[in-house]
Amino acid sequence: MPTIRHYVDADCEAVRGLFIRINRELAPAHLKHAFESYIGRSLVEEIERIPAYYGERRGSFWVMTEESEIVGMFGLERPDSATAELRRMYVDPRARRGGAGRRMLAFAEDVARRDGCQLMVLSTSELQPNAISLYRNSGYRLVREEIGAEQSNKTVGGAIRRFYFEKNL
Repeated sequence: MPTIRHYVDADCEAVRGLFIRINRELAPAHLKHAFESYIGRSLVEEIERIPAYYGERRGSFWVMTEESEIVGMFGLERPDSATAELRRMYVDPRARRGGAGRRMLAFAEDVARRDGCQLMVLSTSELQPNAISLYRNSGYRLVREEIGAEQSNKTVGGAIRRFYFEKNL
């Protein structure tokens, strides 16, 4: 049975590898270069400094393990005292279709509630239709859509449609 626990420094390489694999899997052929740039930027700004990055945002980072192998991950940021933002929720392809995403989402909501949050916000892209379905089926409501123009550690840019959801906790 998979378990969810806090990220520790020894998880860095596995989390880094999962992040790279998933983003390369998502990359459409015409955006391969943009995704490689996004991956590089996100590694430097966030993934390779998870304790500092999430600490600066009053958040936390979690991994899901199965038989000591990392099969999923997610982070929580605190944009304000009442809100948690779900970030970097990824499931290894070998662990999909077994409820890992649902378990991590429910766990993240519980952590946010325990930390006093009343609202969870998140975003995903048109490249992740299964994530969109998961969020909608879990009670999240779409609050806006936008076309990602500029790259950041939160979006590739490349004119990919992003969907922003929220849920009262």
